[in-house]
Amino acid sequence: MKIFPAIDLLNKKVVRLYQGDYQKQEIFGDDPVAFAKEFEAAGAEYLHLVDLDGAKAGSLHYFDIAKQIVEATDLFVEVGGGIRDEATINHCLDAGVHRVILGTIAQKDPQFTQEMLKKYGSQIAIGVDAKDGKVAVEGWLETTETDALAFCRQLQAWGAKTIIFTEISRDGTGLGINIPLYQQLNQLDLEIVASGGVAALTDIEELRKIHIGGAIVGKALYSGNLKLTDVLAASKGDDQ
Repeated sequence: MKIFPAIDLLNKKVVRLYQGDYQKQEIFGDDPVAFAKEFEAAGAEYLHLVDLDGAKAGSLHYFDIAKQIVEATDLFVEVGGGIRDEATINHCLDAGVHRVILGTIAQKDPQFTQEMLKKYGSQIAIGVDAKDGKVAVEGWLETTETDALAFCRQLQAWGAKTIIFTEISRDGTGLGINIPLYQQLNQLDLEIVASGGVAALTDIEELRKIHIGGAIVGKALYSGNLKLTDVLAASKGDDQ
């Protein structure tokens, strides 16, 4: 199972939000490249980078930081937050970003999303953020009436390869992962990356047992509740 340490950027600082609330942020530092290097030194191979300012504004703000991380590490870097046109997708991929995450635009512009999935294949992941079972957009500030699980099935039909599924009510809370939900999602023919609420090694172990493709770990790493080396070991289980 792939482990993606998360770097969330707000006002150029590394932060974690509580349940996606921009007013409930905790700042952990102002050098995202240093964090990426630390994750790599601990054994990480993947990185999940989110531009929270971009997600709210609808345009990528921190392309330069993504580029710096790509140049400074050998990590597989995926970037999301405000990516809503093909020019930005190309800009990121040309800079060495390995995968671009489409979120709000996937729900609001199905035709564009299908075109991008067809053209870029596995270089595109879709971020599905769910609040009370419904898809949330615009940096989680707006909740739609679209059923999140039904939307994932639709994305599969459109040709999506990877879905990053975030349960907003658990994100940054330390409440743990909703395993039954991910069991449902894993019935789809997709790589599912679990996001929101990883709090203990048991969360990683349970996700591995149900063969989830990956997990994003954020707040638990920054708070010191989990060590990345332990998370990586748990993700491998008996395969080590």
